[in-house]
Amino acid sequence: MTRKQLQFVTLTLIILTPLWGCSSINEGETLSPMANESGATAVTLETSMQSHTSVPSILINSRIAFVSTRDDGNYDIYVMKADGSDQMRLTNDPASDLLPSWSPDGERIAFMSDRDGDFEIYIMNSDGSEQMRLTDNSSYDGNPAWSPDGRRILFISDRDGFPGLYVMNADGSKQTRLTDPAYLVHGAAWSPDGERIAFSSPRPQIEGTYVRDEIYVMNADGTEPTPLTYSPDVTDWQPAWSPDGRRIVFCSKRDGNFEIYVMNADGSNQTRLTYDSSPDYDPAWSPDGSHIVFASRRDGNVEIYVMNADGSDPVRLTDNPFDDYSPAWSPVP
Repeated sequence: MTRKQLQFVTLTLIILTPLWGCSSINEGETLSPMANESGATAVTLETSMQSHTSVPSILINSRIAFVSTRDDGNYDIYVMKADGSDQMRLTNDPASDLLPSWSPDGERIAFMSDRDGDFEIYIMNSDGSEQMRLTDNSSYDGNPAWSPDGRRILFISDRDGFPGLYVMNADGSKQTRLTDPAYLVHGAAWSPDGERIAFSSPRPQIEGTYVRDEIYVMNADGTEPTPLTYSPDVTDWQPAWSPDGRRIVFCSKRDGNFEIYVMNADGSNQTRLTYDSSPDYDPAWSPDGSHIVFASRRDGNVEIYVMNADGSDPVRLTDNPFDDYSPAWSPVP
């Protein structure tokens, strides 16, 4: 397999597979590697849920970053208050800007973009200003995740062959591989204490067997990867730690449809939270652990919802004819 073919496979597995399985990328749609100046643009949108959202008042001034195609059919990053109000566009580029991740102080957002020809990691201020590239190579670099102390960023790259998990300083220096190059990695999240990393990977837990993605946890230096889920022939992925480090929310297709589940941090007590005939995915915790934000197609196209941490009272935050997904909840200011 050539490097160009491998990069295509990498992009399909890490970015497009969740969207094909859960979202609505149209057949024949492509991601265009173009560059342009970026800036934040306020937009006024009516959302039917803003007047009776269940988000507690302590979280109202926190923000949710997300990806949307609403303005020109292009993938850009937006931000809104936790009740769905004050939706604002942060990036405005003809390329694809994806997978926002907040710094722990809420001042910056890491994201991935192909604006310079291939997917790289970028950071920007939380208002969309001062967008700066951190990685620079001909391989895929994507899926950024800030460390709890704000000093490092996890990311996925196929620079050494198959997609693996890497870490770098927040300024882009000291890029180091963490995971075994023999196994794919599709997404990762730091534990709140910074000591462990949860990730998804399709590595066999029984010799000679084939599995889809399962959730694993390892030490922050890449040692001692340990499986938390085991659902043969079914995908478990998109892990996210609760703020207290006691639980991990994730997406699974084990019951025939992509739904949101939660488990204890040791893999016990795996519990389904959502029950809908349409896919639910992209879960992320509120800063206080009381709520979970996620994306769903339950109302016809992909929108962003919030629910209580036990799965009750789901409320829609966005409402437009285009797709909104990949929500990331900021720290409380």
